[in-house]
Amino acid sequence: MASRLDRRVGAPVGPTGPVGEVDAPARVPDLRVPLLAAAAWLGALAGLTLAPLVLVAVGGAVGAAVGVGLRVHAHRGSRRTSEAGDRRHVVRRTTAAVLLLAVATATVASLHRTGVGTGPVSDLAAEQAGVRGELVVTADPRLRQGQFGDYVVLRGRLEQVTGRGRTYDVASPVLVVAEPGWASVELGSRLAVAGRLAPADGGDLAGMLRVRGAPEVLEEPDGWWTAAATVRAALRASVDHRPEDQAVLVPSLVVGDDAGLDPDLAADFATTGLTHLLAVSGTNLTLIVGFLLVIARWVGVRGRGLHVVAALGIVGFVLLARTEPSVVRAAAMGTIGLIGMGRNGRERGTRGLGAAVVVLLLLQPWLALTAGFALSVLATAGILFLAPGWRDALATWMPRWLAEAIAVPAAAQLACTPLVAGLSGEVSIVAVVANMAVAPVVGPATVLGLAGGLVGVVWTDLSRVPGTLASWCVAWIIAVARWGAALPVASVGWGTSALAVAVLALVCLAAVPLAPRVLRSRAAVVVLCLVAGLAVVVRPPTPGWPPADWAVVACDVGQGDALVLRAGPGSAVVVDVGVDPEPVDRCLDDLGVTQVPLVVLTHFHDDHVGGLDGVLDGRTVDAIDVSPLAEPASAAEDVARAAAAAGATATVPAYGSRRQVGDVVLEVLWPLPGAYAGTSGSSGEGGRDGEGSGPNDASLVVLAQVRDVSVLLTGDVEPPAQRGLVRELAAAGRTLDVDVLKVPHHGSRHQDLDLLLGVTAEVALVSVGADNTYGHPAPDTVVPLERTGVRVLRTDLSGDVAVTERDGRVGTAVRRD
Repeated sequence: MASRLDRRVGAPVGPTGPVGEVDAPARVPDLRVPLLAAAAWLGALAGLTLAPLVLVAVGGAVGAAVGVGLRVHAHRGSRRTSEAGDRRHVVRRTTAAVLLLAVATATVASLHRTGVGTGPVSDLAAEQAGVRGELVVTADPRLRQGQFGDYVVLRGRLEQVTGRGRTYDVASPVLVVAEPGWASVELGSRLAVAGRLAPADGGDLAGMLRVRGAPEVLEEPDGWWTAAATVRAALRASVDHRPEDQAVLVPSLVVGDDAGLDPDLAADFATTGLTHLLAVSGTNLTLIVGFLLVIARWVGVRGRGLHVVAALGIVGFVLLARTEPSVVRAAAMGTIGLIGMGRNGRERGTRGLGAAVVVLLLLQPWLALTAGFALSVLATAGILFLAPGWRDALATWMPRWLAEAIAVPAAAQLACTPLVAGLSGEVSIVAVVANMAVAPVVGPATVLGLAGGLVGVVWTDLSRVPGTLASWCVAWIIAVARWGAALPVASVGWGTSALAVAVLALVCLAAVPLAPRVLRSRAAVVVLCLVAGLAVVVRPPTPGWPPADWAVVACDVGQGDALVLRAGPGSAVVVDVGVDPEPVDRCLDDLGVTQVPLVVLTHFHDDHVGGLDGVLDGRTVDAIDVSPLAEPASAAEDVARAAAAAGATATVPAYGSRRQVGDVVLEVLWPLPGAYAGTSGSSGEGGRDGEGSGPNDASLVVLAQVRDVSVLLTGDVEPPAQRGLVRELAAAGRTLDVDVLKVPHHGSRHQDLDLLLGVTAEVALVSVGADNTYGHPAPDTVVPLERTGVRVLRTDLSGDVAVTERDGRVGTAVRRD
């Protein structure tokens, strides 16, 4: 029964089942409430982005127009005798309601923005003042990995703050950044805090508070938060005996608790369109509340009693998953899914969707700016409006249950595709198939996981029975995600520009009327499936890649470096190799590189040496140049073993040495002789406060000449080494005027601008991973380069980046898979 409860949900491409009884396709639903929702959305956007004076002027004009219209309408209505049902009457009233609601939401949003952006906390943040105060924790702490070590972030509400000699009673939302010891802080607790305020990037935050020391608890959480935390802990305990990925994914699937999730697995879920399973969505609420209703009916609850059970289930779900805006949004969309399962589902669901959007935006105007809110609304609308017709078309030649299983994820995916492409630059090809494959187990996994948490409150050992069953279901979901992501063409690159998104939106709109006609034809569907299957299995050649005149390519290897210098036909010098073998191997294959006479490993951090096997696999490698500082020692030993196994020699090049490898000439500019030999440095990703670290500052800095293109390869050198390099060049009377700069340390904010701007490069390459947690590249690094006319190209945005040379002129080309 639980698997039949997974219906019209408010999450992108959610797991699905039968759509339920809906109105006949010929009946046009009442769109007045959706129009009100659109007006509320536009009003909220205006209130959050426009200046207050502009809002006042526009609001006054709209109010005057509505007043005049209503007076004219009343005057004409007094002379009517039988025009009560006239359509113009309805249109006028609807227009007036739309305009007034837009003004109302704009006003509410503007007040929210003003409340956050003004007041004592925002003033103190602008001054970066040291403060003390009392904080109520409003979101679970999250442990993050940063450039200088682990740290904790959490959201809270400052209710008292003392700064600059004065004490204020406030209620200001802030983002707290703290030491790892804060990971044990409980939601709902009141803490005494001390630290420094700074301006926050988030629009709904009054500031960012960097706290000092351990947390001091003033009040424990209220009883309901303690109860919810107990269930969440029991849920984790019910699966802690299972493999790590399964043990993490079950709580994530049930209540959105994804702490400890492997980033690589999360990336696989994103590629296959299954990301919604990692966060709280309407699916969770639909399944959990639906399950409670089944149990209630089984024990004899009827009538209004079922409404009470549903309401209690919704409240309990919100407490379990936390009362963050994303959870409230998911609860609202899940409630619409429950409504849509009843009679007259489309009509009631449409009205419910519009009403939910209006209410949510009035309560939380900042949702208007979030991608998650937009995706939930689009997915729910797609399921309500498109899925019934598509299901009926497919049902003409296949079983109805199978038609529904295909139609619902396809409709949600189509509705969300333009926005997803605009956010990620990709269009997933396998999303619909992946969601269909996991649909049968999502319901059982969610319900069994919740059962494990509830049973675990009273009996931990017994809770492992449903926990194990839930983890078996999750194992299938993980297998589908990894299989889909491993396909040669699981997704295709798409631009993120307004034009690219608009073109994709037009294509999706054109598919809406065509889809039912195509789906009625069995032959057409079979052909489409065969074409799609071929497209994901066989990687087509990228037209125009690599460019015929390429000289240097920065490979997209995620958060790491891998650059290829063309040494001749099928031959290249490779500088750093990224963290994983597959991306650099793919990049070299695409470039047609079969011989690598030299590999340069600037230093031994994993994001520069971890992918060495990808270069060695199937290619001839003659020599490997390495940093003089063999730290981290384990990575240096791994490189030595891999080099020996490949028959190559790993050596430290001499300072100032020059060598020619085919069409490439290399000169070692750093480090200085003996500066790092035998020393030990931090093996982390950089020194604290930009002071550098041994391995980073011991990076090989190489000046390369590839035919007529000069390239400065800087590894991860930080300000101390950068300043040393500038001094040595000045002492030698040299100035660097290069065509291409490989920006040090992935564009970290810790840079010496005398070096970056002094090389007068035409092109700056930033090798960086998308959505990395280090904040790379930093605006403080990118903006100065751009202001001097340097063209900055990033692998996280452009994919593989090629620098070309023709007739002495440098050009660029990009390729995003």
